[in-house]
Amino acid sequence: MPEAVGLPFDERPARARPLSVSDLTLALRRLIDERFGAVLVEGELSNCRQWSSGHLYFTLKDDRAQVRAVMFRTAVRSLTFRPEDGLRVVVRGRLSVYDAKGEYQIVCDTLEPQGLGALQAAFEQLKRRLQQDGLFDPARKRPLPLWPRRIGVVTSLDGAALRDILRVLTTRHPTARVVIRAARVQGEGAAEDLMRALRAIVRVPGLDVVLVGRGGGSIEDLWAFNDERLARAIAECPVPVISCVGHEVDFTIADFVADVRAATPSNAAEIVVERADHVVARIDRARHRLRACMSVALSRRLQRAERLRGRLEQWPTRVVMAERDGRQLALRLRHAVHNRIARQTQRFTVLSRRLERCDARRAIAELRTRLAVADGRLRGAIGHRRLAAGARVATVTAQLDALSPLAVLARGYAVCWNDARTAIIRTTRGVTPGDRVRVTLAEGELACRVEDAPPHTEP
Repeated sequence: MPEAVGLPFDERPARARPLSVSDLTLALRRLIDERFGAVLVEGELSNCRQWSSGHLYFTLKDDRAQVRAVMFRTAVRSLTFRPEDGLRVVVRGRLSVYDAKGEYQIVCDTLEPQGLGALQAAFEQLKRRLQQDGLFDPARKRPLPLWPRRIGVVTSLDGAALRDILRVLTTRHPTARVVIRAARVQGEGAAEDLMRALRAIVRVPGLDVVLVGRGGGSIEDLWAFNDERLARAIAECPVPVISCVGHEVDFTIADFVADVRAATPSNAAEIVVERADHVVARIDRARHRLRACMSVALSRRLQRAERLRGRLEQWPTRVVMAERDGRQLALRLRHAVHNRIARQTQRFTVLSRRLERCDARRAIAELRTRLAVADGRLRGAIGHRRLAAGARVATVTAQLDALSPLAVLARGYAVCWNDARTAIIRTTRGVTPGDRVRVTLAEGELACRVEDAPPHTEP
């Protein structure tokens, strides 16, 4: 170690031997230690970093200056809040010099937020952090069991809270089984003890709900319920948790994380029993409704039995009437069946005939028959008409023969024509001697000349 030397600030600068940097730094550190000692400084945190070693390094500044500061691991453990950049704090420590860099710094022993108490600041910080993690989300809250059979209680065995809880449960829900897990509820290590107790009690089989709390006290007394680890243990609890810490005006982080917050431990027990009372009330209402329904159902069945009895007394008459109706129905059925069969048979016959008429072979045979008949009729008609025509021809022939001039000529008559054969000469007045005439005979024609044409005299 270099030997300490006095500072030359008040001495004359004329010295034979210059100071080394280490000597100067050491002299400054001693001067600062003697001059300032413990200091109380307020300012704003900046460049706040906590290294893996656990030491906290930051800069404390105001509008015109800044100073570096360090808080060692043992002091950091006593902090009840998390230092953050921008937070105004009051630092208590001692001023010193960091030899390696020749910087002066404050070695902090305590650190408190300015304006708020340290506990309140820690409370607000933890509240914001857990809220950002969603631990206060109402959707995460679980409903309490309607009929809790096994109720867990995590609290101190010496506190009045346990007595209040047991008194209410014993009075209003005597059949419930209460499982108690003792834990310290204030002081150092209380949060860890509460957390272990909570994790231990939820391992009890059949546990329906857990009450975690204690009686009233100061904020320091209730501070164990503002621990982040306990809050996350409550959030991870597999069964619903009721927080009952202090009085109605006391709020802790456990109250925000728990599924239900009770104003007091007694109120927590009442909330659990109230659910049971609701079940009992529902059972009573269901019993009354069941009785009413059974009464109505019994009345309806009695009325129906009465109607059935009346019908049973009329049963013989109904049987006779039913037999008569049965016979009538059987007769009507037989007639209906017979008529239906007849209609179906007739329809079948008609359809068969239609089908037969639609048969190509039958149609062809009928056509052939009709064709043969028509052919016979045609041939007969032709023969008859031929005979009639022959007879008519013979008659006409006979008539023609009778009227034919050839027949007259055949009988020896002759026809006299003028020479030009344009006119028949019927009298002698039509010719003169010397005219040439033609005489037609039955066979052949003569060319003649008139020798004499005496006048015709009437006989």
